[in-house]
Amino acid sequence: MNLTPHSPFSSKASQLLSWGHWFTFANIGLVLIIALAYLAADAAPSSVLGWVYMLVTWISHTSFITFCAFVLTVFPLSLIFPYPRHIRGMAALIATFGISILCLDAFVYYQHGYHLSFQTLPEIITLLLGMLNGMSVFTSVLILLGFSAIFGFELVVGNHAWHHLEKLKSYRFPKYATAFLVTCFATSHLMHVWADANNYFDVTKQDNVLPLSYPTTAKTLLARHELLDLNEYEQARTVRLENATSHFQPPKNVPSCEFNAPAVDIYVLDTALNNTQALQNKTVYSHPQVLVPTDEKDHAFNLVYGLPAYYRNTITEQDLPPVWNINNVLSVAGEDAFDYLKRQSDNSKVRFHFTSRLPELTSDTSFIVIEPTIGSDIVSQTALHTNLPYFSEHNGLMQGTDIMVTLLDKHFECGALASQTMIGNVVGASELNQGVNYSQGVLITYKKDRIILVNHDGRHKQISAKEGFPIEQKMDIPFLVQSIKSLKKFTVKAPSP
Repeated sequence: MNLTPHSPFSSKASQLLSWGHWFTFANIGLVLIIALAYLAADAAPSSVLGWVYMLVTWISHTSFITFCAFVLTVFPLSLIFPYPRHIRGMAALIATFGISILCLDAFVYYQHGYHLSFQTLPEIITLLLGMLNGMSVFTSVLILLGFSAIFGFELVVGNHAWHHLEKLKSYRFPKYATAFLVTCFATSHLMHVWADANNYFDVTKQDNVLPLSYPTTAKTLLARHELLDLNEYEQARTVRLENATSHFQPPKNVPSCEFNAPAVDIYVLDTALNNTQALQNKTVYSHPQVLVPTDEKDHAFNLVYGLPAYYRNTITEQDLPPVWNINNVLSVAGEDAFDYLKRQSDNSKVRFHFTSRLPELTSDTSFIVIEPTIGSDIVSQTALHTNLPYFSEHNGLMQGTDIMVTLLDKHFECGALASQTMIGNVVGASELNQGVNYSQGVLITYKKDRIILVNHDGRHKQISAKEGFPIEQKMDIPFLVQSIKSLKKFTVKAPSP
């Protein structure tokens, strides 16, 4: 094969290389638009530095992966098979396939909070097929039109760049654009190095937003927050979270609340709900995805106190009542662990019933029914039934702690009291659908469909809440940092012995 500078073969390869640069520039613009979905899926940065990092990373990272895709696919083909018409067609097909995969990944991340991976691809395909089966014809047509639009875009861009290549070569734009992209790339990495060294969370929390980003581990994070002793870890000794040197510190200046709304009866069942007649002929809202610990005491503590069980030992050993119970509106029946709370009062507004049987429910009472947990894992999912409309506004996971937070915020209109005395979300109000809990020495966090379980020695696993399959992806350390900070909201270091 003659590849001298004056050979036709070399000339075509050179032209195709120049064409490929413009083809890549056009696709960088398209990828930048699609990547906005990743930025919209998470909370916006809270600082100017965080915004700057988000913008330069959005520009540089998406440009980099687009350029790499060109170098690994279209570029080798143009050298091996330098026939312009065929290369333009193949490049359009390859780019359409790549852009479609990116759109799928963006959709999965926006809906479920994790990226596509080879390990979970079969399960994710099953999940998506289930969604497609329930999809309307109109939505299916829109997806096909979108795919066709991407392919049409690639054909138009490729042909336009080839037929106007000489004119495009005269532009100085590529030099400035390349310098700008390289500057953004270097800036984003330097900012991340600085933020990681200085624990600047508003930057590092963005590590896992875009696909193919920073890898990391959980051990140093746990040690930083005193949930793991690295020296003891190196010696293969265990350190349990409940033995951390911390005490529960109740909040000061607790807001007042009148609790003027009707009382709510909360029935926590320990046997399967068989008496369906009790829920018939009533307006009942059911939610099947309540994430709860399988440890019954931790589960009960979450419900009554609105707090993760990280604080259970300290609080129950001292017989401390819930901080939110400022007017003695709480009553508890049937749970031996809370004997010190079993004080019946005429003005009880939140009445817990830990029972095996569900009584006859009347339409003029407000009630919540929580079915028993099933399973031997650290956490499980159970169902909630209620005639309170607030819980009908939520999609995705909720936790036991969210129930009391929602009651105080929406039913009793005591939102300030709930936010200052508990750790949970108002059901239906959390745009990100995320939370934190703790049980049996395991840190439990979730974000959308992804549940993360971190053991006391740094080992962790991630699972899909809806389907239960393992998610083999890098640990979202910035999210864990945020979760641990929420978990330790009422923690104060214990005095040294």
